[in-house]
Amino acid sequence: MPNNQNSKYDLEERTAKFGEEITKFAQKIPKNGVTLPLITQLVKAGTSIGANYCEADDAESAVDFKHKIGICKKEARETKHWLRMIVVAAPELKQNARILWQEAKELNLIFNSIVKKLKKK
Repeated sequence: MPNNQNSKYDLEERTAKFGEEITKFAQKIPKNGVTLPLITQLVKAGTSIGANYCEADDAESAVDFKHKIGICKKEARETKHWLRMIVVAAPELKQNARILWQEAKELNLIFNSIVKKLKKK
């Protein structure tokens, strides 16, 4: 998560840090037949937020930017879902998951706000 107040508003850094935290969390999840597919999904969704934000930042058009930001929004929401499923499979990780879930929620709200502003234009 962000280390200081300024990084909280730097979405490229914030989404990259989030992806790093998701990766670290995934390494703590016990591996079994139920959790392995959940881990894969969580890592894909949680790390793609930052990757898509970088693509949005380098968008070639307004349409491309809007599309990539929309993907960021969806991936943040999906990350919340996978965290919830992992807590069911590994309840001992609930506290760690809750922190990540909150950050995914905040990122989803940020990207949702950007999408809404773009629709008004």
